[in-house]
Amino acid sequence: MTNDRDALDRRSFLRSASGTATLLATVAATTPVFVSEAEAYDPGQDETKSKYQPEAPDVQAFYRTNGYETLKK
Repeated sequence: MTNDRDALDRRSFLRSASGTATLLATVAATTPVFVSEAEAYDPGQDETKSKYQPEAPDVQAFYRTNGYETLKK
């Protein structure tokens, strides 16, 4: 049988341990460890050019197959 003093000590230990863990997790989440300057990404010429080409054969086939009247001249 356990006495009340042992049970109280165990509870107080667990409370302090959980409080310490919560405090450490909060500090770790709010404080950045490695702060570095952001670098911009340069996409280059190939990624910034337009990709839609209305005269391409696959685009022509799509509109012809789906019955769109926009490409009829």
